[in-house]
Amino acid sequence: MFYKEKSDVSFGQTPLDNIFIDIFMPMSNGTFVMVYILGYRYACQGGELESPPSNMMIARNLGIPLSDVLGAWSFWEERGLIKKHANSSADETDYSVEFMDLKKLYMEKIMPGTQKSKSERIGVDDLILLNENESIQSMFNFINDTISRELVPNEKRRILEIMEKYNMTCDVVKMAYTQAMSKKGIKNISYIESILRNWYDLKITNMQQLEEHIGRQGEKISLYSEVFKALGFARPPSAEEKKVMDSWTDSMHFDIELILKACSRSKNTSNPSIAYINGILRNWHEKGIKTVEDAELEIESRAKNQKSLVRHKSTDKPAANPYKTKFHFAEERSSRYTPEEFEKIVLESQKKRFNK
Repeated sequence: MFYKEKSDVSFGQTPLDNIFIDIFMPMSNGTFVMVYILGYRYACQGGELESPPSNMMIARNLGIPLSDVLGAWSFWEERGLIKKHANSSADETDYSVEFMDLKKLYMEKIMPGTQKSKSERIGVDDLILLNENESIQSMFNFINDTISRELVPNEKRRILEIMEKYNMTCDVVKMAYTQAMSKKGIKNISYIESILRNWYDLKITNMQQLEEHIGRQGEKISLYSEVFKALGFARPPSAEEKKVMDSWTDSMHFDIELILKACSRSKNTSNPSIAYINGILRNWHEKGIKTVEDAELEIESRAKNQKSLVRHKSTDKPAANPYKTKFHFAEERSSRYTPEEFEKIVLESQKKRFNK
């Protein structure tokens, strides 16, 4: 806990913005911070001082070399916190320091999606040096915990470049790292970029869009599992099979119940496949079938038609053979006699053969 003692005595105050303390101070060494604060105090006092403050005065009051003071102002100017205004052309060290509005700097150059266009925002190198805002720092801390080590400066720079390139938010980047580590155990930034690029191609740049996408992906994974279970497959689906199954929901707009109804028709074949189910669903799609009830009516109608066809075939008499063979004639001749008469004719024929 931190708190201030109340006092009625005042020797003046210097209103230093918290933006400087929270964002800019941690990036600098103590000497540069002291120079900035003392110079800012002089700027706030304005005409109250007996003599105009100078860089030499700051060096003398802080007990540091003049070169350190000049180095501090160059450092802060590079970060956009101050501007130097030369007092004389003869001496490069003789200049006034203008302190910039940190709130305006923060809103225009650090906060994403503010007044200026992307091309006018502060560069990636500066963003790294500034440690960004709380969201960026929180993102880096999250990534450190996820990959179990500290990010090096070049990695931070690369992450910020990717964020700017694909217009991604901090939460989406954190989700990309979570997915990469949980599914693949990969912490390589190039792999993270491939995830973010894929999401960008799907027009996903924020958490709401990503959550909706993940929800749809979850539904598809559930569909693959249910279909393969219904077909009795113990293997994972191939990329081509996934593409076909995706078309059932994305193009044909069938729900899982109707798809599983089509899978139940696989008992009609000894070798069920995704192609076989796809043929059933395509047929239903062409016929305008949208519900399980519609499918059942179509199945019943087809079964009735098949039974009617079988019954019709069984009742039809075979057509008479218009052609006669020797067997037909033999049958016709023998049919004229009784068995006794036929036997007598055979015996008579045998006697004549042996008497010759």
